[in-house]
Amino acid sequence: MKRSDINAILQWSDDFIRRFGFALPPFAHLPPEELRAHAGTEIFRRRLGWDVSDYGAGDFGAMGLTLFTLRNGRVEDLGAGRGMLYAEKLLISRRDQLSPMHRHMLKAEDIINRGGGMLVIELFAAAPDGSRDPDAPVTVMCDGLPRTLPAGGKLTLAPGESVTLMPGDWHAFWAEGADCLIGEVSTVNDDETDNRFDPPLPRFADVTEDAAPWRLLVSDYPAILKDEG
Repeated sequence: MKRSDINAILQWSDDFIRRFGFALPPFAHLPPEELRAHAGTEIFRRRLGWDVSDYGAGDFGAMGLTLFTLRNGRVEDLGAGRGMLYAEKLLISRRDQLSPMHRHMLKAEDIINRGGGMLVIELFAAAPDGSRDPDAPVTVMCDGLPRTLPAGGKLTLAPGESVTLMPGDWHAFWAEGADCLIGEVSTVNDDETDNRFDPPLPRFADVTEDAAPWRLLVSDYPAILKDEG
């Protein structure tokens, strides 16, 4: 993705979030040089902040997602069974924009339609080897009530509705009717190792630096930390 396109996406996304009355934390609005000054803090260590991906497809309008990680624990906390075991994100799915089929190995998550269009989630159960089961039905919890769908069934969430996805639940999603603001509340988030896509895809965009960044992405942090080290 071109950095200039990412800048435009982030500016639009910041305005879109504000329209729902949601206030992001102060570091969300820091220009790159000011955020770099916080490279030694938990903002960088926990990968908090903006994230834009086209999953390597090169067509963000057709397949992509914008995210902001608000808080995140550490994988080490999960191993200890105590501490900050949770994470929270905001996601923006543009109308008819696919977030491709994937599952998580460790993360359980609540996906919440916070407003805008309808959120459609395509679901598959996992086979014993972890792959997508093309035949088995899948049962998920929707606001405390179980819903069972056939393999590849599509769950539609109106604003205010949510679904709980457990590790192994294969899912893809997109917005219908209008752009959608999505909440995600989960166990600790590790985008480096805890995503498996079908078919295999990169989680982060390959960025072409044709302009100065308007805001840093979490995928920019490793290089900054390396420079600081």
